[in-house]
Formats: sequence, C-alpha cells, structure tokens
Amino acid sequence: MFRLDDKIAVITGGGSGIGKAIAKLFAKQGAIVHILEWNTNTANETADEIRNDGGKPFVHKCNVADQKEVLAIFESIGPINILVNNAGIAHIGKADNTKEEDFDRVMSVNVKGVYNCIYAAIPQLKKEDGGCIINMASVAAHVGIPDRFAYSTTKGAVMAMTLSVAKDYLQENIRCNSISPARVHTPFVDGFLKTNYAGKEEEMFDKLSKTQPIGRMGTPDEVAALALYLCSDEASFITGCDYLVDGGFVKLNN
Repeated sequence: MFRLDDKIAVITGGGSGIGKAIAKLFAKQGAIVHILEWNTNTANETADEIRNDGGKPFVHKCNVADQKEVLAIFESIGPINILVNNAGIAHIGKADNTKEEDFDRVMSVNVKGVYNCIYAAIPQLKKEDGGCIINMASVAAHVGIPDRFAYSTTKGAVMAMTLSVAKDYLQENIRCNSISPARVHTPFVDGFLKTNYAGKEEEMFDKLSKTQPIGRMGTPDEVAALALYLCSDEASFITGCDYLVDGGFVKLNN
C-alpha cells in the first residue's frame, strides 16, 4: 500500500521542514522526485539524503513567484503525476501594521506561487491522464490567529484554490486536496525563536507547543505521511478536501 513506484512528483520548498520530509518519503515509496527550491544548498542536501537511500531526486532552482521560470522548469521536467505546493513564507503583523511591500511579498509566494505551479502542472498532469495536487494550507485559514493577517489571507486563498481546481478538473482525473497543519517543529520554528526570543527559546517552545491541545508540535514526518496517502492510489476517491493535522487545535481549543 501507498507505493508511488515510478511516479513523477514535483515538490516545491522541498529543501527543509515539511517539504523535505515529503520529498524523502515519496522517494522512499518509489517516486522520482523533483525538488523546486529557492535555496539550492538545502535542496541539494535533501537530494543527497535521498540518493544515499537509493532514491532518484532532481533539484531545480526556482522562484515560484516567477511564472516564466516555473513554466520553463515544468516543461523541462515533462509529464508528471504529482504536484505538492509546499513552498511558502510567513509574516507577523496585523492589518494596520502590515506594509504594502510585505503583503505583496507574502501574496506573491503563497498565492501566486501556488497558482503558477498549478498553471504549469495541469498540462503535464493531463499528459499522464490525471494525477494529484496537494496544496499546503494552514490552521490559519480556519481560525483567527493573532498577528498573522497577511499569512492567514494567503492560506485562505490556498483553500479556495484547492476547491476550484478539484471542481474544474474532475473529468481530467486530476484530484486536488489541501493539508492544514498547526505548529510543526521545523528549522523555521527554531530560527523564529532564536530571532525573536533570544535566551527564552525553551520557554517559548514549550508555550507554543501547548497551544495544541495534544500538548506538542507536530513533526514534518506526520504531515508527510498524510501527503503520501492523499497522493497514493488508495486515496483515489478523495478530492476537494482539506485535512487538519493540528493536534486538536481547530476543533478542541475552547
């Protein structure tokens, strides 16, 4: 079960965190993995780990906000079976203190980047008579989170795009779902704590962990396992859904 033998998978932001976990798991399950990443140093590290485990990775330096660049990469890859839109950036701020340039920057990656990759992927998925798209959303699309105005806006858009794509491409056998994680322990979290809470990293890590009713942050591997299922043939009856991976954050925080 859950094999991806010889399937061609494109994963954006596959150099670290959740994207890295997805790339490694998909390769382990037999997929040929194409990592699209702005930071090729981290992407190459992921690729090396995949090769050492017997997998078949490829790395493409890519700014997902640049449509010409994205189109050229997808054309060079050719027909694909899977797209995972994982690349994204964060921003801290409320509506009245989020600068226009910051809002545009987050939108360009988190929304336009997802659109660009879907736009480029659909023709390549059609060549394989269908396939699967996973978009990484967030609990921020479901509930109000303090100081995350721009980020929450983008993740709400990602959920809406997921439904639209799922509806529009039913007849082409293209499934589209999204995943909404709560806090997941990634290098980004460690960097955020070091930058904003120097000397209090452990205290803040514990505090953030406990915002999930289950009492801890998630792991990238736990999100990757769900992505694997949704991209496998075992999930062939599932499309147009968003899946919370949140330790009870949305439904159990009262």
